Amino acid sequence: MENEAKEKLLQKPSILGENVYEEEEDSLKKRAWKESKKMWLIAAPAIFSRFATFGITVVNQIFIGHTGSTELAAYALVMTVLVRFVTGVLLGMASALETLCGQAYGAKQYNMMGVYLQRSWIVLFLTTLLIVPIYIFATPILVALGQDESIAQEAGKVSFWCIGIILAFIVSFTCQMFLQAQSKNMIIAYLSAASVCIHVFMSWLLTVKFNFGLSGAMTSTILAYWLPNLGQLIFITHKCPETWKGFSFLAFKDLWPVVKLSLSSGAMLCLEIWYTTVLILLTGNMKDAKVAIAALSICLNINGWEMMIALGFYAAASVRVANELGRGSSKGAKFAIVISVLTSFAIGFVLFLVFLFLRKRLAYLFTPDPDVADAVGDLSTLLAISMLLNSVQPVLSGVAIGAGWQSIVAYVNLACYYVVGIPVGVVIGIFFRLQVKGVWIGMLFGIFVQTVMLIIITFKTDWDKQVEIARNRVIKWAAVKTKESNSSTTNP
Repeated sequence: MENEAKEKLLQKPSILGENVYEEEEDSLKKRAWKESKKMWLIAAPAIFSRFATFGITVVNQIFIGHTGSTELAAYALVMTVLVRFVTGVLLGMASALETLCGQAYGAKQYNMMGVYLQRSWIVLFLTTLLIVPIYIFATPILVALGQDESIAQEAGKVSFWCIGIILAFIVSFTCQMFLQAQSKNMIIAYLSAASVCIHVFMSWLLTVKFNFGLSGAMTSTILAYWLPNLGQLIFITHKCPETWKGFSFLAFKDLWPVVKLSLSSGAMLCLEIWYTTVLILLTGNMKDAKVAIAALSICLNINGWEMMIALGFYAAASVRVANELGRGSSKGAKFAIVISVLTSFAIGFVLFLVFLFLRKRLAYLFTPDPDVADAVGDLSTLLAISMLLNSVQPVLSGVAIGAGWQSIVAYVNLACYYVVGIPVGVVIGIFFRLQVKGVWIGMLFGIFVQTVMLIIITFKTDWDKQVEIARNRVIKWAAVKTKESNSSTTNP
């Protein structure tokens, strides 16, 4: 059955790469222009939607901050610990869909993409069911971790509301990746913009006008996450006729490969996302921890905004590499990597110069405290270097997602962040008494080693072999589809 599917697929120009050789004969300038257009078509909406999603959290902090300091502390605690934890798990596991859908779309095997989407929903929903008890028992967990009891009690209320948010993540992350694989993610940007506007109005209405406090703010937050999801689902079911063929029982078959890829994807991103959380905990054990944490948090906040740009190129790189591998062009995949990395690096270099110039002036956007501002100024060089490194590293991680190397990169992240970065940060920060600067140097060292290793892996990769791996993945799925089709024909 698999041989039959293979013969059918190999006869199609989509597997061998339609117009691959013609495109490779174009001039370098023309190829670069074409690839840049394809890349920005994915990157620009991805960057905007990430900024908008980040904005929902900022709006929440503003309105909850006016309800009370305890409520604000509880919200911050839940969002930075519990929600960050789950975001890492679900976003990581959902990134498996980028590999599967991206390669399927490149191979023009459109009908498999809807099944992959449904399989991802099943895997992520079952994972979320295992995580929900953490939110139900958030208060005793936080008290056991040494948090203030009054804050932990309020955090328990916030965490119940957050169950609706993490369920929204299942639909949000998977639908975004499904649409990105088809370069149809402009709709995501429109929906994100509308969601932020509605969120601002609803937050004001429920917390200020009707004085519902924390409950009003969290109600608005859940709406802000679910309204774009409804829009995406409507768009997929009505505007993606080639890739969405309706619900299928195939979604419940052959789930294990999706589970394995999802687990390795989750490990890859979780190790990366949790890295900064560990560093903040380390900083809290240092001298003058209040100023140190405030300074590091401001730097990480600024770095987080810049990361929204880098993550847009992460998405573009993963989709473009997966598409090119799926359509059978190893040279196209390599060229997409070069264009994505160079473009992101150029933007990162500009930001590197800007933040070297601004230094501690940036801190006054976040705090009036001169001690904190001085500490931020002292870290500004490291912040600028971090932005330069972050302009390359996420793009290479996107390449890994597109090629399906999640398990390899998970080991790289584990070694670079937790075997190299954190120990170096502890030694320099505590034993050499450089305090928060030492922690930051450790983080940068881990990111630098990771970037070098990813460059080596990308450079040493046999991309023709990656094309074969992508092709075999498509052929295997097509064999299952052919078997089902033959079965339905013989048993009407």
